[in-house]
Amino acid sequence: MPRDTLTREQIVRTAVELLDAEGLEGLNMRALGKRLNSAATAVYWHVKNKDNLLTLAGDLVWDEIRLPDLEQVDWRDAATAMAGDLYAMFTRHPWLVQAFATHLFHGVGKARHDDHSLAVYERAGFTGPQADRACAAVFTYVLGNAAPAAATTSLTRRIESEGRDPQEAFAAVTREAMEAARGFPRLQARIDSADHTTDYAEAPKDTFTFGLTSLLDGLSARLETTPH
Repeated sequence: MPRDTLTREQIVRTAVELLDAEGLEGLNMRALGKRLNSAATAVYWHVKNKDNLLTLAGDLVWDEIRLPDLEQVDWRDAATAMAGDLYAMFTRHPWLVQAFATHLFHGVGKARHDDHSLAVYERAGFTGPQADRACAAVFTYVLGNAAPAAATTSLTRRIESEGRDPQEAFAAVTREAMEAARGFPRLQARIDSADHTTDYAEAPKDTFTFGLTSLLDGLSARLETTPH
């Protein structure tokens, strides 16, 4: 694709596709140019550098999060929906979770999400810094829950690149972890009683829902005891 037919939107959307497929380690201008059928140097006419491209890609995916109409739903339903969409977005794009450790993401897409999040907690009754803290508490909870899935995706990619079977590698680690846990009574009881094929498979989803509900319960209780 010649330089003059490329657009920044095409480049950024293709970068997201490349990141989804190859992870942070797979993002480079040569690979991106190949996907665009263009010379790698042509990309630099539209983005400053790799870090700038990652920032733009990271901002684009925030548009995937729906913003509930606060005239139609109450604040808890809105908060739950946005947290669920945020978690889903992070698990679709695990590279973004990893990149939070090394990059400060910003842009219109993230600002749109953050502004509506503040509106949700202001509608609940939080004001000023209280609304900021409520937003931050839910955001960091969602990010923390998405981190294991992002790590698993990255590790799977690395194991495959080494020519090994990810399922076999994870099974071996699970056996080692279970063996280490056998010296501890509470963990031993869970190992003895758990149906690992079902309980463990459902655990991430159940844990996320349980934790989010508990967190929103805590915020609701705080509203009841905080003078306005």
